[in-house]
Amino acid sequence: MAKEKKNFLIGVYDDDDKILHAVSSVQRQGISIEDCFTPFPVHGLDHALGLKESRIPSVGFIGGALGTVTALSMMVYMYTIDWPVDIGGKPNLPFPSFIPITFELTVLFSSLAMVFTYLYINRLSPAQKPELCDPRQTDDRFVIRIEAGDAAHNQKVLAALRASGAIEVREQEMTVRV
Repeated sequence: MAKEKKNFLIGVYDDDDKILHAVSSVQRQGISIEDCFTPFPVHGLDHALGLKESRIPSVGFIGGALGTVTALSMMVYMYTIDWPVDIGGKPNLPFPSFIPITFELTVLFSSLAMVFTYLYINRLSPAQKPELCDPRQTDDRFVIRIEAGDAAHNQKVLAALRASGAIEVREQEMTVRV
């Protein structure tokens, strides 16, 4: 993945309600918001930004189905083909005793599939050092990031951010992956 430096206009807010109203007011003026950063999830912000619903639950279902199939096929193979043992005349396929292992592998495969998908989609790795718009965005501030353009566009965006209640507005150069 290539990295390049881009200029962004940053608006910093001190309340989650303010950023939610700021997103709608800035978008009403025809300004495209690239992203928002918050220290905790803000209810309704994803809908205000027009983000699509995540496909991670589908990946979780597929991982769970794979775990179920793996557990059942493994136990059926072991009990009937690899080492069939007649224990007191009981059947070779005791499906009720398969339930705990099947459940555990279903949950394991589902959770691992969702975690690794989340890390891949968000391009996260332990060795990566993130570049923050504002160091306070992980503590108590809310940030709107808009890509900079020509001087007239930048003045319009900065005025819209100030009018929407931003406590701090600035232009900042950042490294982004493209």
